[in-house]
Amino acid sequence: MNVNDLQEKISVLSGAAKYDASCATSGSSGFNANGSNKFGKTLPMGVCHSWTQDGRCVSLLKVLYSNVCKFDCAYCVNRSSADIKRASFTSKELAELTSEFYRRNYIEGLFLSSGIFADPDIVMEKMIDTAKTLRTEMGFAGYIHLKLIPGTGEKMIREAGLWSDRLSVNIELPTDKSLQCLAPEKSGKVILGAMNDFSDISNEVTQTKKKPVFSPNGKIQTPFFAPAGQSTQLIVGATSEDDRQIINLTSSLYRKFSLKRVYYSAFIHPGSRESRFDPRLPEAAVPPLVREHRLYQADWLLRFYHFSASEILTEADPFLDTHLDPKTAWALKNLDFFPIEINRADYETLLRIPGIGAKTARRIIETRRSRNLTMENLHRMGAALKRARYFMTANGSFIERPDDPARIRRLLSDTDGAGLQLPLFDF
Repeated sequence: MNVNDLQEKISVLSGAAKYDASCATSGSSGFNANGSNKFGKTLPMGVCHSWTQDGRCVSLLKVLYSNVCKFDCAYCVNRSSADIKRASFTSKELAELTSEFYRRNYIEGLFLSSGIFADPDIVMEKMIDTAKTLRTEMGFAGYIHLKLIPGTGEKMIREAGLWSDRLSVNIELPTDKSLQCLAPEKSGKVILGAMNDFSDISNEVTQTKKKPVFSPNGKIQTPFFAPAGQSTQLIVGATSEDDRQIINLTSSLYRKFSLKRVYYSAFIHPGSRESRFDPRLPEAAVPPLVREHRLYQADWLLRFYHFSASEILTEADPFLDTHLDPKTAWALKNLDFFPIEINRADYETLLRIPGIGAKTARRIIETRRSRNLTMENLHRMGAALKRARYFMTANGSFIERPDDPARIRRLLSDTDGAGLQLPLFDF
Protein backbone atom coordinates (compact mmCIF):
# COMPACT_ATOMS: atom_id res chain seq x y z
CA MET A 1 0.00 0.00 0.00
CA ASN A 2 1.42 3.38 -1.03
CA VAL A 3 0.60 6.58 0.85
CA ASN A 4 -0.17 9.85 -0.94
CA ASP A 5 -1.67 12.06 1.80
CA LEU A 6 1.00 14.40 3.22
CA GLN A 7 -0.12 14.08 6.83
CA GLU A 8 -0.02 10.29 6.61
CA LYS A 9 3.39 10.47 4.93
CA ILE A 10 4.72 12.34 7.94
CA SER A 11 3.32 9.68 10.26
CA VAL A 12 4.67 6.75 8.25
CA LEU A 13 8.11 8.18 7.46
CA SER A 14 8.78 9.56 10.95
CA GLY A 15 7.80 6.19 12.41
CA ALA A 16 10.07 4.43 9.93
CA ALA A 17 13.02 6.54 11.11
CA LYS A 18 12.70 5.78 14.83
CA TYR A 19 15.30 2.98 14.91
CA ASP A 20 18.13 5.21 13.72
CA ALA A 21 19.91 6.47 16.84
CA SER A 22 22.52 8.55 15.04
CA CYS A 23 21.17 11.92 16.12
CA ALA A 24 18.88 11.39 19.07
CA THR A 25 18.44 10.30 22.65
CA SER A 26 14.74 10.85 23.18
CA GLY A 27 11.45 11.43 21.44
CA SER A 28 8.65 13.94 21.63
CA SER A 29 4.98 13.48 22.43
CA GLY A 30 4.04 15.36 19.30
CA PHE A 31 3.56 18.91 18.16
CA ASN A 32 -0.07 19.35 19.19
CA ALA A 33 -1.35 16.71 21.58
CA ASN A 34 -4.76 18.37 21.96
CA GLY A 35 -5.68 18.59 18.31
CA SER A 36 -6.19 15.28 16.54
CA ASN A 37 -6.81 16.91 13.15
CA LYS A 38 -4.11 19.55 13.24
CA PHE A 39 -1.46 19.58 10.54
CA GLY A 40 1.92 18.43 11.83
CA LYS A 41 0.68 15.95 14.41
CA THR A 42 3.17 13.07 14.32
CA LEU A 43 4.15 9.89 16.08
CA PRO A 44 6.39 10.37 19.16
CA MET A 45 9.51 9.65 17.11
CA GLY A 46 8.78 12.52 14.68
CA VAL A 47 10.90 14.98 16.61
CA CYS A 48 14.16 13.93 18.23
CA HIS A 49 16.61 15.71 20.48
CA SER A 50 20.29 16.24 19.85
CA TRP A 51 22.84 18.40 21.67
CA THR A 52 25.38 21.06 20.77
CA GLN A 53 28.89 21.16 22.24
CA ASP A 54 27.78 23.68 24.88
CA GLY A 55 24.99 21.36 26.06
CA ARG A 56 22.06 23.10 24.35
CA CYS A 57 19.23 20.76 23.35
CA VAL A 58 18.26 20.93 19.68
CA SER A 59 15.00 19.54 18.28
CA LEU A 60 15.25 17.89 14.86
CA LEU A 61 12.65 16.67 12.43
CA LYS A 62 13.65 13.03 12.02
CA VAL A 63 12.23 11.34 8.92
CA LEU A 64 13.03 9.11 6.00
CA TYR A 65 12.86 10.46 2.47
CA SER A 66 11.32 7.09 1.59
CA ASN A 67 10.73 3.82 3.40
CA VAL A 68 10.71 1.91 0.10
CA CYS A 69 13.79 -0.32 0.14
CA LYS A 70 15.10 -2.97 -2.22
CA PHE A 71 17.20 -4.60 0.53
CA ASP A 72 15.80 -7.29 2.85
CA CYS A 73 17.87 -6.82 6.03
CA ALA A 74 16.48 -9.14 8.72
CA TYR A 75 16.73 -6.54 11.51
CA CYS A 76 15.07 -3.66 9.65
CA VAL A 77 11.42 -2.69 9.93
CA ASN A 78 11.58 -1.26 6.39
CA ARG A 79 13.02 -4.37 4.71
CA SER A 80 11.60 -5.19 1.29
CA SER A 81 9.67 -8.25 2.51
CA ALA A 82 7.88 -6.38 5.33
CA ASP A 83 4.14 -5.89 4.88
CA ILE A 84 3.98 -2.20 5.80
CA LYS A 85 2.67 1.05 4.37
CA ARG A 86 5.13 2.56 1.90
CA ALA A 87 5.57 6.28 1.34
CA SER A 88 8.00 8.74 -0.22
CA PHE A 89 8.35 12.50 -0.07
CA THR A 90 9.35 14.69 -2.96
CA SER A 91 12.34 16.97 -2.33
CA LYS A 92 10.17 20.08 -2.59
CA GLU A 93 7.53 18.61 -0.28
CA LEU A 94 10.04 17.75 2.43
CA ALA A 95 11.88 21.07 2.14
CA GLU A 96 8.62 23.02 2.53
CA LEU A 97 7.60 20.84 5.47
CA THR A 98 10.91 21.42 7.27
CA SER A 99 10.78 25.15 6.60
CA GLU A 100 7.21 25.42 7.88
CA PHE A 101 7.95 23.44 11.05
CA TYR A 102 10.99 25.61 11.68
CA ARG A 103 8.96 28.82 11.34
CA ARG A 104 6.46 27.46 13.85
CA ASN A 105 9.36 26.78 16.25
CA TYR A 106 8.65 23.04 16.32
CA ILE A 107 12.18 22.18 15.22
CA GLU A 108 15.64 23.65 14.78
CA GLY A 109 16.93 21.27 12.14
CA LEU A 110 16.48 18.19 9.98
CA PHE A 111 17.77 14.62 10.26
CA LEU A 112 17.17 12.89 6.93
CA SER A 113 17.78 9.28 5.96
CA SER A 114 16.13 7.00 3.43
CA GLY A 115 15.44 3.47 2.34
CA ILE A 116 17.51 2.40 -0.65
CA PHE A 117 14.80 2.41 -3.33
CA ALA A 118 17.13 2.79 -6.33
CA ASP A 119 20.81 3.17 -7.24
CA PRO A 120 22.70 4.77 -4.28
CA ASP A 121 23.55 7.90 -6.29
CA ILE A 122 19.89 8.40 -7.24
CA VAL A 123 18.74 8.11 -3.61
CA MET A 124 21.51 10.42 -2.46
CA GLU A 125 20.66 12.93 -5.16
CA LYS A 126 17.07 13.18 -3.87
CA MET A 127 18.26 13.81 -0.31
CA ILE A 128 20.85 16.36 -1.44
CA ASP A 129 18.20 18.15 -3.50
CA THR A 130 16.08 18.49 -0.34
CA ALA A 131 18.96 20.08 1.58
CA LYS A 132 19.95 22.29 -1.35
CA THR A 133 16.37 23.51 -1.78
CA LEU A 134 16.23 24.39 1.92
CA ARG A 135 19.50 26.30 1.77
CA THR A 136 19.19 28.12 -1.56
CA GLU A 137 15.46 28.61 -2.16
CA MET A 138 14.16 28.92 1.38
CA GLY A 139 17.14 30.49 3.12
CA PHE A 140 17.23 27.81 5.80
CA ALA A 141 20.33 28.16 7.98
CA GLY A 142 19.41 25.56 10.60
CA TYR A 143 21.10 22.25 11.30
CA ILE A 144 20.94 19.53 8.62
CA HIS A 145 22.17 15.95 9.11
CA LEU A 146 22.12 13.70 6.04
CA LYS A 147 22.67 9.96 5.94
CA LEU A 148 25.15 8.85 3.29
CA ILE A 149 23.94 5.91 1.24
CA PRO A 150 26.74 3.29 1.03
CA GLY A 151 27.94 2.97 -2.55
CA THR A 152 27.34 6.59 -3.46
CA GLY A 153 30.14 8.25 -5.40
CA GLU A 154 32.70 10.75 -4.14
CA LYS A 155 31.08 13.54 -6.15
CA MET A 156 27.80 13.01 -4.33
CA ILE A 157 29.54 12.96 -0.94
CA ARG A 158 31.16 16.30 -1.73
CA GLU A 159 27.81 17.74 -2.75
CA ALA A 160 26.10 16.40 0.38
CA GLY A 161 28.76 17.96 2.61
CA LEU A 162 28.28 21.31 0.89
CA TRP A 163 24.66 21.62 2.09
CA SER A 164 24.68 19.73 5.41
CA ASP A 165 26.25 20.20 8.83
CA ARG A 166 26.87 16.52 9.49
CA LEU A 167 26.98 13.33 7.42
CA SER A 168 26.81 9.76 8.64
CA VAL A 169 26.84 6.25 7.27
CA ASN A 170 25.61 3.34 9.39
CA ILE A 171 28.08 0.50 9.85
CA GLU A 172 25.06 -1.52 11.07
CA LEU A 173 26.79 -4.57 12.64
CA PRO A 174 30.17 -5.20 14.32
CA THR A 175 31.60 -7.62 11.73
CA ASP A 176 31.31 -8.28 8.03
CA LYS A 177 30.37 -11.88 8.87
CA SER A 178 27.31 -10.69 10.81
CA LEU A 179 26.42 -8.28 8.04
CA GLN A 180 26.50 -11.10 5.50
CA CYS A 181 24.25 -13.16 7.76
CA LEU A 182 21.54 -10.56 8.44
CA ALA A 183 22.01 -8.18 5.49
CA PRO A 184 23.70 -10.15 2.69
CA GLU A 185 22.95 -7.44 0.11
CA LYS A 186 25.14 -4.97 2.01
CA SER A 187 28.93 -4.87 2.09
CA GLY A 188 31.12 -3.86 5.01
CA LYS A 189 33.81 -2.85 2.53
CA VAL A 190 31.45 -0.46 0.76
CA ILE A 191 30.28 1.06 4.07
CA LEU A 192 33.85 1.65 5.27
CA GLY A 193 34.68 3.00 1.82
CA ALA A 194 32.06 5.73 2.24
CA MET A 195 33.52 6.62 5.65
CA ASN A 196 36.99 6.76 4.15
CA ASP A 197 35.84 9.00 1.28
CA PHE A 198 34.30 11.41 3.78
CA SER A 199 37.49 11.42 5.85
CA ASP A 200 39.67 12.12 2.80
CA ILE A 201 37.46 14.98 1.61
CA SER A 202 37.28 16.46 5.10
CA ASN A 203 41.07 16.37 5.46
CA GLU A 204 41.44 17.97 2.04
CA VAL A 205 39.09 20.82 3.00
CA THR A 206 40.93 21.30 6.30
CA GLN A 207 44.22 21.68 4.47
CA THR A 208 42.63 24.10 2.00
CA LYS A 209 41.43 26.31 4.86
CA LYS A 210 45.06 26.82 5.87
CA LYS A 211 45.72 28.48 2.50
CA PRO A 212 43.48 31.56 2.08
CA VAL A 213 41.67 31.82 -1.26
CA PHE A 214 40.40 35.26 -2.24
CA SER A 215 37.23 35.92 -4.21
CA PRO A 216 37.14 38.54 -7.01
CA ASN A 217 35.93 41.18 -4.52
CA GLY A 218 38.92 40.53 -2.26
CA LYS A 219 37.15 38.55 0.49
CA ILE A 220 38.55 35.29 1.82
CA GLN A 221 36.59 32.27 0.61
CA THR A 222 36.30 29.58 3.27
CA PRO A 223 35.54 26.09 1.91
CA PHE A 224 32.52 24.40 3.52
CA PHE A 225 32.14 20.68 4.05
CA ALA A 226 30.00 19.14 6.80
CA PRO A 227 31.66 21.07 9.67
CA ALA A 228 30.07 18.84 12.35
CA GLY A 229 31.91 15.81 10.92
CA GLN A 230 30.61 12.29 10.51
CA SER A 231 29.04 9.71 12.80
CA THR A 232 27.77 6.14 12.56
CA GLN A 233 25.38 3.71 14.22
CA LEU A 234 25.97 0.17 15.43
CA ILE A 235 23.21 -2.30 16.31
CA VAL A 236 23.89 -4.12 19.60
CA GLY A 237 22.51 -7.56 20.39
CA ALA A 238 21.36 -8.68 16.95
CA THR A 239 24.43 -10.91 16.58
CA SER A 240 26.80 -12.77 18.89
CA GLU A 241 29.76 -10.37 19.10
CA ASP A 242 30.96 -9.54 22.61
CA ASP A 243 31.53 -6.03 24.01
CA ARG A 244 35.29 -6.31 23.46
CA GLN A 245 34.80 -6.71 19.71
CA ILE A 246 32.45 -3.73 19.65
CA ILE A 247 34.78 -1.47 21.66
CA ASN A 248 37.78 -2.49 19.54
CA LEU A 249 35.79 -1.64 16.41
CA THR A 250 34.72 1.69 17.89
CA SER A 251 38.30 2.59 18.80
CA SER A 252 39.43 1.71 15.29
CA LEU A 253 36.71 3.85 13.69
CA TYR A 254 37.64 6.87 15.79
CA ARG A 255 41.30 6.40 14.95
CA LYS A 256 40.99 5.75 11.21
CA PHE A 257 38.12 8.01 10.21
CA SER A 258 38.10 10.72 12.91
CA LEU A 259 34.44 10.06 13.66
CA LYS A 260 32.70 12.52 15.95
CA ARG A 261 30.48 9.87 17.46
CA VAL A 262 29.57 6.20 17.35
CA TYR A 263 25.96 5.56 18.37
CA TYR A 264 24.82 2.25 19.82
CA SER A 265 21.29 1.00 19.24
CA ALA A 266 19.93 -1.90 21.30
CA PHE A 267 18.42 -4.46 18.92
CA ILE A 268 14.63 -4.34 18.75
CA HIS A 269 12.71 -6.95 16.80
CA PRO A 270 11.32 -5.42 13.59
CA GLY A 271 7.78 -6.14 14.75
CA SER A 272 6.15 -8.45 12.25
CA ARG A 273 5.16 -11.93 13.36
CA GLU A 274 7.24 -13.52 10.60
CA SER A 275 10.46 -11.74 11.57
CA ARG A 276 10.29 -13.01 15.16
CA PHE A 277 10.68 -16.54 13.85
CA ASP A 278 13.55 -15.71 11.51
CA PRO A 279 16.25 -18.18 12.66
CA ARG A 280 18.92 -15.56 11.99
CA LEU A 281 17.58 -13.26 14.70
CA PRO A 282 18.04 -13.71 18.47
CA GLU A 283 15.06 -14.92 20.48
CA ALA A 284 15.33 -12.31 23.23
CA ALA A 285 12.17 -10.20 23.32
CA VAL A 286 13.64 -7.43 25.52
CA PRO A 287 16.14 -4.97 23.95
CA PRO A 288 19.57 -5.06 25.71
CA LEU A 289 19.26 -1.51 27.05
CA VAL A 290 21.66 -1.99 29.96
CA ARG A 291 24.32 -3.26 27.57
CA GLU A 292 23.73 -0.27 25.29
CA HIS A 293 24.09 2.05 28.29
CA ARG A 294 27.41 0.50 29.36
CA LEU A 295 28.76 0.72 25.81
CA TYR A 296 28.03 4.44 25.78
CA GLN A 297 29.93 4.79 29.06
CA ALA A 298 32.88 2.83 27.66
CA ASP A 299 32.76 5.01 24.54
CA TRP A 300 33.01 8.04 26.83
CA LEU A 301 36.22 6.61 28.30
CA LEU A 302 37.68 6.27 24.80
CA ARG A 303 36.79 9.78 23.69
CA PHE A 304 37.27 11.93 26.77
CA TYR A 305 39.21 9.98 29.39
CA HIS A 306 42.01 8.68 27.16
CA PHE A 307 41.51 5.00 27.92
CA SER A 308 42.56 2.45 25.31
CA ALA A 309 40.20 -0.32 24.21
CA SER A 310 42.55 -2.95 25.69
CA GLU A 311 42.30 -1.31 29.13
CA ILE A 312 38.52 -1.38 29.17
CA LEU A 313 38.08 -5.05 28.16
CA THR A 314 40.38 -8.02 27.70
CA GLU A 315 40.17 -11.36 25.93
CA ALA A 316 39.68 -13.04 29.30
CA ASP A 317 36.94 -10.58 30.30
CA PRO A 318 35.13 -9.58 27.08
CA PHE A 319 31.85 -8.17 28.47
CA LEU A 320 31.20 -4.94 30.34
CA ASP A 321 29.99 -5.26 33.93
CA THR A 322 26.22 -4.75 34.04
CA HIS A 323 26.31 -3.50 37.64
CA LEU A 324 29.29 -1.13 37.55
CA ASP A 325 30.20 1.68 35.20
CA PRO A 326 33.34 0.78 33.16
CA LYS A 327 35.60 3.30 34.90
CA THR A 328 34.80 1.99 38.37
CA ALA A 329 35.10 -1.60 37.14
CA TRP A 330 38.58 -0.81 35.76
CA ALA A 331 39.61 0.85 39.05
CA LEU A 332 38.58 -2.16 41.14
CA LYS A 333 40.63 -4.43 38.87
CA ASN A 334 43.65 -2.12 39.15
CA LEU A 335 43.77 -1.16 42.82
CA ASP A 336 47.58 -1.17 42.67
CA PHE A 337 47.25 2.05 40.59
CA PHE A 338 45.60 3.77 43.56
CA PRO A 339 45.40 5.77 45.76
CA ILE A 340 46.09 8.93 43.77
CA GLU A 341 47.20 12.04 45.62
CA ILE A 342 45.08 14.86 44.21
CA ASN A 343 47.61 17.56 45.12
CA ARG A 344 50.34 16.01 42.96
CA ALA A 345 48.72 13.94 40.20
CA ASP A 346 48.77 15.20 36.64
CA TYR A 347 45.63 15.67 34.55
CA GLU A 348 45.77 12.26 32.84
CA THR A 349 46.10 10.50 36.20
CA LEU A 350 43.24 12.46 37.77
CA LEU A 351 40.98 11.30 34.92
CA ARG A 352 41.47 7.71 36.09
CA ILE A 353 39.75 8.35 39.42
CA PRO A 354 36.10 7.19 39.41
CA GLY A 355 33.83 10.13 40.23
CA ILE A 356 36.17 12.76 38.75
CA GLY A 357 35.31 14.04 35.29
CA ALA A 358 37.29 16.09 32.82
CA LYS A 359 35.91 19.40 34.05
CA THR A 360 36.56 18.58 37.72
CA ALA A 361 40.10 17.44 36.86
CA ARG A 362 40.79 20.79 35.18
CA ARG A 363 39.42 22.64 38.22
CA ILE A 364 41.72 20.63 40.50
CA ILE A 365 44.78 21.52 38.41
CA GLU A 366 43.82 25.20 38.34
CA THR A 367 42.90 25.54 42.05
CA ARG A 368 45.91 23.76 43.53
CA ARG A 369 48.25 26.32 41.95
CA SER A 370 47.33 28.62 44.83
CA ARG A 371 46.60 26.18 47.67
CA ASN A 372 46.51 22.56 48.75
CA LEU A 373 43.18 20.85 48.28
CA THR A 374 41.10 19.02 50.88
CA MET A 375 38.24 16.58 50.44
CA GLU A 376 35.80 19.40 51.18
CA ASN A 377 37.26 21.36 48.25
CA LEU A 378 36.68 18.39 45.94
CA HIS A 379 33.02 18.14 46.86
CA ARG A 380 32.49 21.81 45.96
CA MET A 381 34.30 21.26 42.65
CA GLY A 382 31.83 18.62 41.58
CA ALA A 383 33.64 15.37 42.38
CA ALA A 384 31.32 12.42 43.07
CA LEU A 385 32.87 11.42 46.40
CA LYS A 386 30.61 8.38 46.71
CA ARG A 387 32.88 6.73 44.12
CA ALA A 388 36.06 8.79 44.38
CA ARG A 389 36.49 8.33 48.16
CA TYR A 390 38.09 4.89 47.79
CA PHE A 391 40.66 5.83 45.17
CA MET A 392 42.36 9.07 46.26
CA THR A 393 44.04 10.93 49.08
CA ALA A 394 44.29 14.62 49.96
CA ASN A 395 47.58 15.48 51.67
CA GLY A 396 47.98 11.78 52.37
CA SER A 397 44.59 11.41 54.06
CA PHE A 398 41.91 8.93 52.94
CA ILE A 399 38.19 9.33 53.27
CA GLU A 400 37.97 5.57 53.27
CA ARG A 401 40.69 2.99 52.55
CA PRO A 402 40.01 0.41 49.80
CA ASP A 403 40.68 -2.52 52.14
CA ASP A 404 37.70 -4.60 51.00
CA PRO A 405 37.18 -4.57 47.18
CA ALA A 406 34.14 -6.85 47.45
CA ARG A 407 32.48 -4.41 49.85
CA ILE A 408 33.31 -1.43 47.60
CA ARG A 409 31.82 -3.24 44.63
CA ARG A 410 28.67 -3.98 46.58
CA LEU A 411 28.30 -0.35 47.68
CA LEU A 412 28.89 1.08 44.21
CA SER A 413 26.88 -1.43 42.18
CA ASP A 414 23.63 -0.54 40.49
CA THR A 415 21.11 -2.94 41.97
CA ASP A 416 18.97 -2.88 38.83
CA GLY A 417 21.93 -3.02 36.47
CA ALA A 418 20.94 0.15 34.65
CA GLY A 419 22.19 2.96 36.85
CA LEU A 420 21.69 6.60 36.04
CA GLN A 421 21.57 7.95 32.52
CA LEU A 422 25.10 8.89 31.47
CA PRO A 423 25.29 12.70 31.24
CA LEU A 424 26.10 14.02 27.79
CA PHE A 425 28.25 16.79 29.22
CA ASP A 426 30.26 17.04 32.44
CA PHE A 427 28.68 20.14 33.97
